[in-house]
Amino acid sequence: MRRDLLFAALLSLAACGEEAKLPGAAGFGPNPQLPPPNATLIPTVNIAPATGWPEGTMPTPAPGLRVSTFASGLDHPRWLLVLPNGDVLVAESNAPPKPEDSKGIRGWVMGLVMNRAGAGVPSANRITLLRDTDGDGVADQRSVFLEGLNSPFGMALVGNDLYVANTDAVLRFAYQPGQTHISTPGTKLTDLPAGPINHHWTKNIIASRDGTRLYATTGSNSNVAENGLPAEEGRAAIWEIDRATGSKRLFATGLRNPNGLAWAPGGALWTAVNERDEIGSDLVPDYMTSVRDGGFYGWPYSYYGQTVDSRVSPQDPALVARAIKPDYALGAHTASLGLAFSAGQGMPPAFAQGAFVGQHGSWNRRPASGYKVIFVPFTGSEPSGPPVDVLTGFLDEAGNARGRPVGVAIDGRGALLVADDVGNRVFRVAP
Repeated sequence: MRRDLLFAALLSLAACGEEAKLPGAAGFGPNPQLPPPNATLIPTVNIAPATGWPEGTMPTPAPGLRVSTFASGLDHPRWLLVLPNGDVLVAESNAPPKPEDSKGIRGWVMGLVMNRAGAGVPSANRITLLRDTDGDGVADQRSVFLEGLNSPFGMALVGNDLYVANTDAVLRFAYQPGQTHISTPGTKLTDLPAGPINHHWTKNIIASRDGTRLYATTGSNSNVAENGLPAEEGRAAIWEIDRATGSKRLFATGLRNPNGLAWAPGGALWTAVNERDEIGSDLVPDYMTSVRDGGFYGWPYSYYGQTVDSRVSPQDPALVARAIKPDYALGAHTASLGLAFSAGQGMPPAFAQGAFVGQHGSWNRRPASGYKVIFVPFTGSEPSGPPVDVLTGFLDEAGNARGRPVGVAIDGRGALLVADDVGNRVFRVAP
C-alpha cells in the first residue's frame, strides 16, 4: 500500500507543469520542429492504464477499410511473420529478467510504469502459429510452433531455415512448409548483446534480399548512456550477420532503439527507431529512416542529426559531425515499433505505396501520443506526404489503453495484420 501511495505521489508530481507546447503534427515529417529541451527534475509520467478491449469494441479503421479480429486470446503478442503458405507466426513475448536494470528508485518507478502499462506480465517465451484454412480472414487453427525460448521477438525465413531472435542470440531451426510444430532444438547462429541490464531487450531480424545475410537490431542499455559507454558495447545498432558462418559486424550505429526492419520498394533497408526521453513532451521525435552501411545516427551524443544532447558527457564532436539526419520523424514519444511496406495490392489505392507503422504509445508525454497505426505515403523510394491514420481507438475517452499496437505485417492477400500486446489480439485490416 505504501508503495502504491508513493507511486501515486510521484505521478502527481510528474504531471505538474510539463506538457507539449507544439501540436503533435510538428513532430512528423522530414523536418520536424525541435524546440529547446525542457528537462525537469521529475520526468513527465503520463501512463495509459492497460484495460483491454471491452466486449463488442474494436479499433476504428480509416474510411475505406474494415477491421476484424484475426486471432484473440493470445499472451502478449509482440511480433509477426507471415510465411509463404499464408501461415502467421506470432511471438508471444515480454521482457526477460534484468536484475541490473531495476535497481534504485528510478528502476523501481519504471517497473511500476511498465506494470501499469500492461508490460509487467511474464514472458510466454513461445511462438504460436495461426492458420486461416477457409480464407475468411479469421484464424481457425492455432498451434504452439516453438516454445522454451528466451524473450523471442524477430523472425525470418530463408529457404527451409527459420531464424528466431531471442533476446540474447539468433537461433536457427529446420522448417518444412506446412509444419505446425517444431520440436527439434535450434542451433545458435550468433550471440546478441544482452546481460544483466538489457534495457531495450527486443531484438528483431530480417534477411537480405539474396538470403546470404541477416540484419539484427539491438537497442541501447539506457536512455542516454547514463550506465556508462562500456555498457553500450555493440548496442544501439544494427548488426549484419553472415548466415553461413554466424560472423557479424556492425552495420549501422547510433540508433537508440531500432525495432522495425523492412526493405523499401527501392531496395534500401529501413528501420523504425525509438528516440530518447526526459527532455520534454515535444522531444525527441521517434523516426523511420533508410539505413546506410557504416552510418552513425547520433545516439547518445546528438539527436535528429547533429542536435547535441547536453546531458551526455564527455561529448564526441567528431562523431556528432558524422551523424546522419533521419529520413522521416514519427512524432515525439510515439514508441513507433512495427514497420511494413505496402505490398501494392490488396489495399485501396491510398494505401498502396508506402509504409505502415505500429505506434505502441507514449509514457513520457502529455498529452499522450501514438496508440495507433499510421501509414506514411511514398513516391518511389522516399516519403512523400503527411501520415494517415489507419487504425485508431486504442485509447478510450478516459485515457485507458484498450490495446497497444506493436508489430505489423502484410498477409498473403495484401491485408495488414497488427499485433496488440495489451488486447492480446491480432487484428486484420482490409478494404
